[in-house]
Amino acid sequence: MIEVKSIKSLAKKCHSLYLVDNKTDFKKIGLSPEAIKLIQSKFADKTYFVGITILSDKSYFQHKDGLKNNTNERLEELRCLGNKLNGLLNNDKQTQFQISGFNTDDAMAFSEGFLLSNYQFLKYKTKDNKPNTLKQLSIQSQQNMLQSIANLNNVSEAVFMARDLVNEPQSYLSATKLAEEISKMGKKAGFKVSVLNKSQIQTLKMGGLLAVNKGSKTPPTFTIAEYKPAKPINKHPIVLVGKGVVYDTGGLSLKPTSGMDTMKCDMAGAAAVGSAMYAIAKSKLNVHVIALIPATDNRPGENAYTPGDVIHMYDGQTVEVLNTDAEGRMILADALAYAKKYKPELVLDFATLTGAAAAAIGQYGIVCMGNAPEKTKDKLKASGNQVHERLVEFPFWDDYGKLIKSDIADLKNIGGPVGGAITAGKFLAHFTDYDWMHFDIAGPAFLASTDQYRGKNGTGVGVRFIFDFIQNYVSPKK
Repeated sequence: MIEVKSIKSLAKKCHSLYLVDNKTDFKKIGLSPEAIKLIQSKFADKTYFVGITILSDKSYFQHKDGLKNNTNERLEELRCLGNKLNGLLNNDKQTQFQISGFNTDDAMAFSEGFLLSNYQFLKYKTKDNKPNTLKQLSIQSQQNMLQSIANLNNVSEAVFMARDLVNEPQSYLSATKLAEEISKMGKKAGFKVSVLNKSQIQTLKMGGLLAVNKGSKTPPTFTIAEYKPAKPINKHPIVLVGKGVVYDTGGLSLKPTSGMDTMKCDMAGAAAVGSAMYAIAKSKLNVHVIALIPATDNRPGENAYTPGDVIHMYDGQTVEVLNTDAEGRMILADALAYAKKYKPELVLDFATLTGAAAAAIGQYGIVCMGNAPEKTKDKLKASGNQVHERLVEFPFWDDYGKLIKSDIADLKNIGGPVGGAITAGKFLAHFTDYDWMHFDIAGPAFLASTDQYRGKNGTGVGVRFIFDFIQNYVSPKK
């Protein structure tokens, strides 16, 4: 990872980016007369901001015709500028970079894009292994940015952890190994982790998790992570729930090969909440947070559960299984019901749950729905906009609930050909009795091609969003 630090003065022999306008005294930022003349000839009548980058022994000018007035769009532009310059600097085999003239928000946005763009997953590369050269980013500012920089480092590290987990093949990342990785995060960041094994899960009668696991030789796990500061602002915890299907074949409702190729990413929800816990605890945010992660693979072997089976869930409700590929909601339902024991202030679940969500909005946002108060939804949407993991709220009308009624059980696990993302949400709602929101990250969790600082393959989506929301959380009970 790149180290980000604050500096009082710019190093003379370090490549730099200056955020300036036409009122800037270029002599004060150390540009040569030749560089100043070139800038003035190019941008003489401009009143907008201009980024100037000096690379190697030559001058390279990276300019932008103004930054958008909308704050969130402006921050995203700066993240994307950070992405572009990260690529240029690594191609030039540079090891450090510095920026000047940024306020705190702008500096953090640029730095975030710069840091996240430096991610690589090279663990299994034996040839063409070319690590990025960048090691350090320095920020010159008159403002105290130390806490913001610390949080940025923690969140970026957490995103990298989430990406690593999603990018790991199932041959490494079993349900047991996922629990071990979350436990390591807890030890490093300072939050408690306990892992329930198969016999404990059986004692609790978590029928959904056990049913999905029946086709596998690898046992399931149920991970409980808790971060509780001395005097949290919330009387009751916020609970995060993450889908941990470490590999999804579809079970007996087998996916086609093309639909199975990337299904190691079906635990991206678990990666998001586990890694977000790391960032929250490492940054010592004053909010009591619990994460619940049910984990298993979904295979057609052994004594796999079948279409037509009726499953008794953790809370006693019965579910008629009509498609074993609708397994994520089965394990999430047990976790959501289990969350009731904490009398939570709010529950947020994250899952690569439906192809319908991905088809509806693609990789450009997160589908959400739930029964949380409008004030809470507004705060969640504000955090989504802030970090550019934007939320699209789907309707949650009672009409959709009728589609998951079963003739022989309390519920069925699919709702038919329409509103697939919504009927999945409606299914989950039956296992809640608290303020709750569901986030379907199927679209942005795993990308087929590079998308700016989000990269390619595992993106770590959800980590930055969760952190921003928790960081700005104000308990409604106070």
